[in-house]
Amino acid sequence: MKKIFTILAVLSTLCLSGTMLSAQDDWRPYLTKEVLPDGSQYLPAPPDTASMRFFNDWYQYNWGKSVRDTPRGALAARQADDEPDDFAEFFSVPFGMEITREGTPCIYEMIYRTVDAAAEGTSKAKHHYMRKRPFVQFNEGTLVPEAEESHRRTGSFPSSHSAMGWSAALVLVEINPERQEEILKLGYEYGQSRVIAGYHYQSDVDAARFAAAACVARLHADPTFLKDMEKAKKEFRKLSQKK
Repeated sequence: MKKIFTILAVLSTLCLSGTMLSAQDDWRPYLTKEVLPDGSQYLPAPPDTASMRFFNDWYQYNWGKSVRDTPRGALAARQADDEPDDFAEFFSVPFGMEITREGTPCIYEMIYRTVDAAAEGTSKAKHHYMRKRPFVQFNEGTLVPEAEESHRRTGSFPSSHSAMGWSAALVLVEINPERQEEILKLGYEYGQSRVIAGYHYQSDVDAARFAAAACVARLHADPTFLKDMEKAKKEFRKLSQKK
């Protein structure tokens, strides 16, 4: 009898381990930075501090500071969070449907894995250029002071947060094209929130949108991504019919 219980215990452990490994595999980015387009190879370098492009960065940085103590500033502070549930919550309104891990698992997973890939897609350029963030450059505070220390020595160009927001918007538009303007507007504003917060220059955000578009284009050559996109569209159509 002891042998039977021992065997069952081992089998149970193996099954649980397999389930855990499978779940972890599901949440990996669709593609790694080694496969995604390398921003250091196709993006122009960030503006030199003596250039007119940097003057625009400085102008936008000061605009961002001017709206921090407003409802738009409060939204920018909230959008500093980049967990899957945060993206799901923010995009639920323009998407026209509540996005949750339980209620819309296929759509939720697509957002999670896509934004992770977009963040990966900015990493090489970030390390290549290692541009100082505006709050470091000007030795000033930000809208999200609790994150300053962890970001102080990381690259500013391009903005990974902005790339994540724009990539989520692009994927959700493909799932629900009837809400494309509303979704894209939020994707755009998600990037502007990083300027308002003081963590990125405008040119960091602009470059991030290019990087996100490049990553999403590359994802469309990945069979797993395409398969998941069809699942997400099917899930959306099914839930839309229930309304």
